[in-house]
Amino acid sequence: MSVSSLDISITKVENSRIGEIDPANIQFGKFYSDHMLIAHYEDGAWKTPEIVPFNNIAFSPATTFFHYGQAIFEGVKAYKDPNGNPLIFRPQENWKRMNRSAERMAMPEVPEELFIEGMRALVELDSAWIPSSPETSLYIRPFMLAVDEFIGVRPAEKFMFIIITSPAGPYYSNPVSIYVQDKYVRAFPGGIGFTKAAGNYGMSMYPTMQIKKMGYDQILWTDGYTHKNVQEIGTMNFFCVIGDTVITPAITQDTILAGVTRDSVITLLKEKGIKVEERDINIDEIEAAHKAGQLKEAFGTGTAASIAPICALTYHDDKMELPDISTWEIANWLKAELADIRYGKKADTHGWVLAV
Repeated sequence: MSVSSLDISITKVENSRIGEIDPANIQFGKFYSDHMLIAHYEDGAWKTPEIVPFNNIAFSPATTFFHYGQAIFEGVKAYKDPNGNPLIFRPQENWKRMNRSAERMAMPEVPEELFIEGMRALVELDSAWIPSSPETSLYIRPFMLAVDEFIGVRPAEKFMFIIITSPAGPYYSNPVSIYVQDKYVRAFPGGIGFTKAAGNYGMSMYPTMQIKKMGYDQILWTDGYTHKNVQEIGTMNFFCVIGDTVITPAITQDTILAGVTRDSVITLLKEKGIKVEERDINIDEIEAAHKAGQLKEAFGTGTAASIAPICALTYHDDKMELPDISTWEIANWLKAELADIRYGKKADTHGWVLAV
């Protein structure tokens, strides 16, 4: 469906704020582009979406999402190709995942044309906000909120779908130091660990704050039953290279987010003939591999971070330092390969890139 058939109402800013941004010092999540998209869901249907100037929104203190956490979101990125044309990376996968989150959180599905064409229109309007220096992008945040003005405990009936965008630099400037968490738990089978629900991230704040006081950058979560099988790193999926095999936790039991970057990485690795295993991986297995000199690489993957190398994993008193990042073959190749596809420097043979 075209943008015109979606019938988006557009109100442009009188004066752009883009001049306030220092292109040489773009911090993730600090600045927001000129416009945002808003769509309301009422009486069982989505209303005509609007693109309006980025601004604050007023809510009643009784609004549902404040009290019961009916809020979900996604993370997408847009890039500029060598000719300056905007490209969005795999937004259809984010649309599908958002609707999986919506179903689990008793929220309405977002129509594909609203998600994709609304995003395309917003990115086109604010394309000047897409930075062009290496490792930069326009981070796109679609989210949905339950907005009934009612504090009774029930699934809401009114919702808002919003997209905002933000010029972004690298999420992690340096390799990350990881603490393997076996006290606090991120997700259990039957829960909402596979969704991008706001509460998943809210509950992680306290444990993350504690490990940062200890000098670590992020948490590698373990399962809630054995506290041994590793799951996710903060906002990223986890990969490690043991011998000649790349291993990542399987997407099972509703506890791990099906990352878009994760899926892209697995596809690229298999095409290159690199052995990939999606399975349970125990922290004891990782420790044993490290002691045997077989833990070659470890990294996180995600939209914000792309490929984030891990310099060390600490489990109890065992600090497992990884080889020098410059010697890594797989993570460094993946980072370069994904960048070439995202920035339009290499042919997109997978249909991953949406031209704006």
